[in-house]
Amino acid sequence: MIAISVKNVSKKFRLFTSPKDRLLETFHPFRKRYHREFLALNGISIDVPKGRTIGIIGRNGSGKSTLLQIIAGILRPTEGSLSVNGRVSALLELGAGFNPEFTGRDNVLLNGAILGIPRGEMIERMTNIEAFADIGEFFDQPVKTYSSGMFVRVAFAAAIHVDPDILIVDEALAVGDAKFQHKCYQHLSTLRERGITILFVTHSTALVTTYAQQAVLLDHGELIAIGEPGFVVDKYHELLFGRNGSEQSLRSITEKEKIKSVNCEALDMLGKPSEGDLCSARRSYNKTETRFGNGEAKIVDYALQCDDLWDAVDVPFRSKLNIYVKAVFFSDVSEPAAGFCIKTVEGIYVYATNTIIMGRKLSPASSGDVWVFKFSFTLTVGPGDYFLDLAILEVDGTRGGCVLDVRRSIAHCVVSLERDRPFDGLVDLDPSFEVLEAQSRVRP
Repeated sequence: MIAISVKNVSKKFRLFTSPKDRLLETFHPFRKRYHREFLALNGISIDVPKGRTIGIIGRNGSGKSTLLQIIAGILRPTEGSLSVNGRVSALLELGAGFNPEFTGRDNVLLNGAILGIPRGEMIERMTNIEAFADIGEFFDQPVKTYSSGMFVRVAFAAAIHVDPDILIVDEALAVGDAKFQHKCYQHLSTLRERGITILFVTHSTALVTTYAQQAVLLDHGELIAIGEPGFVVDKYHELLFGRNGSEQSLRSITEKEKIKSVNCEALDMLGKPSEGDLCSARRSYNKTETRFGNGEAKIVDYALQCDDLWDAVDVPFRSKLNIYVKAVFFSDVSEPAAGFCIKTVEGIYVYATNTIIMGRKLSPASSGDVWVFKFSFTLTVGPGDYFLDLAILEVDGTRGGCVLDVRRSIAHCVVSLERDRPFDGLVDLDPSFEVLEAQSRVRP
């Protein structure tokens, strides 16, 4: 049975430069056009079977939220048709549907009334809703006094306790704290087991591959891909980074020769004299990086290399990743050091180290020196998006050293999904297992 059927749906918005232009167009005697049209969705067709969990991904402005608003009945399509079979409960933009002057309890009752649920029935469910929201006495305070986290607690609790046939969630959970998010995702799993149809929009590819049974990729209002989550996520990464093709293939040689060959290629790529900072030319470069340091040395280029791929972005699980960094010294540094960090989208440090902690003493650097150094490790983290910090330091007796140049979140890489990975979670601990004793029970 089809829960949601979207057929050739398009949505156009009229964009005006100013409110004045809107007024002029409304009252112009010859209907002069003062607006330009923006096509948010263009001929989208999707059938969602009952009981399926669908993750919708895409870059900002791709039409994800517009599609959910049309399915939820908030917007009407400009063209096409839509069929929704069942009661829809939607958690969309923060604040949508709630009266800021009402208390949390009153807004829950209002939400139930909008969905056609009798007041008495909502009052019976109120205990469970209040317990799930877990905001204490604020539940009976006006919503306008809530923090964004408190609001989403009440909104999500109300949305899931009205026995929906279809639940729609548009990134609202991103503002909740970690414990509440965990509780919500556990409940989403329970709803999925009960056969509830779930549509959610997210930028987290890990969330899609973990919770969704099917994924949809939109870009500039167009349907790019629909199908198995891993396949769709790969298409999403192609949109973000371009095809991860190999510009330089390594010949089949021994491991020792291969390492030497790769290092030579790195020196050929990074070691040539050049002016300016070349980091922004890398495919993995994150333009929202942050940077600080005393400026006695600067990181001016880097490259990620994996298998036979240079300037890599998509990194297969348990592959060896080489990080090459080019640094220029502008002062004499008696004891230089280097470091890196890999962390999650949320900023959680998965691993961080530097040559001070590693016990590697480097030779002095002189003003004008250009260094290319390399960190290598096997990437045994779970599938998902990760960011890299790179650093040039000077030994000063502390674990972190004196910062010459640190570029936080300079690179963004994606660990691709492997169906045969022998673990779940964030990191592969590669545990051992043995049976110490196995005794047969003696039957009387």
